Amino acid sequence: MNYLRLYLLIIFFSWPALCTPTLTVVTELSPPNQTLINNQVAGESTELVKAIFAKANLTVNIELYPWARAYNMALKKPNIFIYSMAKTAEREQHFHWIGEVATYQMGFVKLATRSDINITTNEQAKQYKIAVQRHDLAAQRLSERGYTLVYTSDINKSYQLLMSGKVDLIIDDKNYIAAMAEQLALDEARFSFAHAIDFLTMKGYLAANINTEQRYVDALKAAFNEVVMTPRYNAVMMLAQRP
Repeated sequence: MNYLRLYLLIIFFSWPALCTPTLTVVTELSPPNQTLINNQVAGESTELVKAIFAKANLTVNIELYPWARAYNMALKKPNIFIYSMAKTAEREQHFHWIGEVATYQMGFVKLATRSDINITTNEQAKQYKIAVQRHDLAAQRLSERGYTLVYTSDINKSYQLLMSGKVDLIIDDKNYIAAMAEQLALDEARFSFAHAIDFLTMKGYLAANINTEQRYVDALKAAFNEVVMTPRYNAVMMLAQRP
């Protein structure tokens, strides 16, 4: 009987260590990397994130929010993960950076009917009103350079402002416009990529709140090193580089 009690006590006190909770990953709508299909978060980068967690033997729940909310959750709450986030000097100390899961070559997007908007240099876009997502790297970089910005909660709202004529331009990757139009049930032909922005070519990372348990960070970094060697990883990371 004493042995039984001892065994039960050992199980009781070690149970928290033996149980691996379901971890939370937050992201935004950003087709084709992050999409919503039948109320499930899907997409190219999502596929990589799921593969990384699976390789690390960690259970994950991926939740879709406006970018500003997702960013604040990951910034403030331990054991919260986020993707696809650009790595900057301001953000670097606040997160663990697991690995790159997306590539972006951003630029100005206009309505195809706006024949009056002709941009051949970044500076020319300063005369126009541009919708950007709050806490997004594009918002920061454009603000620093003196562009006229209207802040939104997510890319969906930015597209809505463009469609309604309340802004002249939005920021997106030319290879992602078709997927975004499909997500919004709009005709891709209504949008035109106006000009690439050289200072907005970036990688999107899977990252974790800085106070996340080290065992999760270590397991995910090791898993990322395996996933990065797969053909599927290379295919996703080349997506934005297609002509």
